[in-house]
Amino acid sequence: MEKKQVRERLMANLFKARFPFLYISTWEEERVLSLIYSMASNQELIKTSRKVITWKITTGIEEAGVKAKGDTKSALKALEFVENYQEPAIFVLHDFHIYFGGEGRTPDHQIIRKLRDISLSLKRSPNPKNVVFLSPILRLPHDLEKDITIVDFDLPSFNEIKQILDDLIQVNKQTGRIEIKLTEEEKEKLVKAAQGLTLSEAENAFARAMVEDGRLSIHDVEVILEEKEQIIKKTEILEFVNSRLNMDDIGGLENLKRWLRKRNKSWLESTQKYGLPAPKGVLITGVPGCGKSLISKAISAMWQLPLLRLDIGKVFSGIVGSSEENMRKAIQTAEAISPSILWIDEIEKGFSGMNSSGDGGTASRIFGQFLTWMQEKEKPVFVIATANNISSLPTELLRKGRFDEIFFVDLPTHRERVEIFRVHLKRRLKDPNVARDFQINDDNLHYLAGLTEGFVGAEIEQVVINGLFEAFYEERSVTLLDFEKICKQFIPLSVTQAEQIKGIRDWANVRAVAATPREDREEYSESGEAEDISDIIASRGGRTIDF
Repeated sequence: MEKKQVRERLMANLFKARFPFLYISTWEEERVLSLIYSMASNQELIKTSRKVITWKITTGIEEAGVKAKGDTKSALKALEFVENYQEPAIFVLHDFHIYFGGEGRTPDHQIIRKLRDISLSLKRSPNPKNVVFLSPILRLPHDLEKDITIVDFDLPSFNEIKQILDDLIQVNKQTGRIEIKLTEEEKEKLVKAAQGLTLSEAENAFARAMVEDGRLSIHDVEVILEEKEQIIKKTEILEFVNSRLNMDDIGGLENLKRWLRKRNKSWLESTQKYGLPAPKGVLITGVPGCGKSLISKAISAMWQLPLLRLDIGKVFSGIVGSSEENMRKAIQTAEAISPSILWIDEIEKGFSGMNSSGDGGTASRIFGQFLTWMQEKEKPVFVIATANNISSLPTELLRKGRFDEIFFVDLPTHRERVEIFRVHLKRRLKDPNVARDFQINDDNLHYLAGLTEGFVGAEIEQVVINGLFEAFYEERSVTLLDFEKICKQFIPLSVTQAEQIKGIRDWANVRAVAATPREDREEYSESGEAEDISDIIASRGGRTIDF
């Protein structure tokens, strides 16, 4: 049974059971009202058909667009109208949360008392009557917690958004003004990209995509993601990362790339034929500067999903209880715009104070909240976490069920260094005058890769940049000697932090999968390169599992 039908069945049962007060927190007033109107006249579903009567502070009581006699804009007058009404009815009271206090506002105790007074009369009324509080904010006074039932109203389902898209396509096909270039799979991707938006937001996004270039195609996923960016900006906890990187911009790590490619499109409906769940996520650990953050950004482009960066530091707040609320808000937002990617960079720093007692256990509670969500989440939110100091991570985070896999990113091999040089040189050497005396060919790349044994990807990028500065200073084209000079001057991380890197490798040998494929990693045992940097490369970490 689809979620929409489950929701209808639940609300119908609550109405039939004469629950006096229901509370629906949502921005989609029209969608809720449409559902209530259809239910109220459906005798098969609700048994006794009922009138739908609405109240707003601006218009008072209205039935079918006709205002009630007298002044009913007052909340107290509206409740008296509900109490005295004699026919079967569902009363929808908009924005009633303003009388319940919060945000510096004092609760209206007279209104709260009146609600408690009429609760029993609603249950015992000869004709069924129910009150629905409809508001974008969920706020309940302690006095009414036992009287009000909260009803979750999820964002539009896949089928609801698909219906909106189909309707727009049908209308615009008839006019002939918009060109539709979508396969069924591409249409599914577009609908999936729009999940997390309200129906109105989704319709606006599709309409905007159509009018921008007079066509609707798979490339308009970018327009949908821009609409989702607005949601993220309003949270102040999550950051929408608009990355232009793709997997071709990252040299090496083919094992990890293959794993990710095989899980592309895994959030689409077609995976249900194989009985597959959406992947939970990956933890990427390893030597600093080896591309962990880069590949996190590149996943977004490969999968065409929004990338959200969670800063754990922003979750913590000085107000008691607000840190837990911030984490809930971040999780709810990530799920609301799913399918999405949630990126936590250097996760070990975010939860570093977990074992301390100075924060009253806040860090432990937030960490437990995050772990529970990771284990039980049903929405397609792919979590990618990166860590440099893996030893400081708690064991609970590393056990199976939290992440699908733990990958170890080691110092790049010779073949990977060739590809890293190729990526950075092609990205920067675009002016023919600057590149006149240097060619990006296999001989030069292999020579530079040989000079940079033990260098991480970030250090190779700096070699390219510093070499270009040499040429820039003398206002000439760059040469191989410029890069060679920088290589020989550079002291890599593998030398300055040899002990730390060895510790990371020892951990990864039995606990993680190598991000580099077997054939690349075997270069060292065959070439004997490891002896040149004091055995730092002698034992490369990560289990040899190839995907």
